[in-house]
Amino acid sequence: MIGGVRTVVSYDLDNKDRELVEAELAFYAQDDEGNVWQFGEYPEEYEDGKFVKAPAWVHGLKGARAGIMMPADPRVGGNAFAEGWGPAVGWKDRGIVYQTGQKVSVPAGTFDNVLVIKEGAPGEKDAEQLKYYAPGIGNVRTGWLGVGVKMTEDLELTKVEQLASDEVRKVRQKALRLETDAYRRSKDVYAKTARSDAARELGTGPR
Repeated sequence: MIGGVRTVVSYDLDNKDRELVEAELAFYAQDDEGNVWQFGEYPEEYEDGKFVKAPAWVHGLKGARAGIMMPADPRVGGNAFAEGWGPAVGWKDRGIVYQTGQKVSVPAGTFDNVLVIKEGAPGEKDAEQLKYYAPGIGNVRTGWLGVGVKMTEDLELTKVEQLASDEVRKVRQKALRLETDAYRRSKDVYAKTARSDAARELGTGPR
């Protein structure tokens, strides 16, 4: 629960050359009109296997505000939208609908009616990205415009799996361990949020 809104929590791990570089919890909710909002992030960044920093931002804390990740009625040519505002950590990403109704093929399969959102941040023209969202799946590809962009990232969904109950339990336990770290390391942000439902059920959380 963030700012009185019940959110869905995602758990992401980023690896480079089989080494963890970032572990992240992110918080999303959908309003009655269908817009998908992001309410914050808790990312842990690592170098050479060692923790470096955790630039967390959460709606309502230290000037942070939630933002829209995906509009309910995406239309090309519409206005750009804030994907969140975390001034304490420099989070200022904005998005705009770039394409709709696209057909995209990635190793995980071919998807129709894909929505493409162009993301960037004021003052960071070298960091523009394209995010491809397939109905019922989510983000299937991350690309870039390729013109005057120095920072490039090209990611593709390779597999879609339905986890068995014991596998879900293991992933949830890992996410809860990251949440426990968040309460310990992010005293001025994450430690001020309510525990997740899963943490309450297991009797874990801030100490």
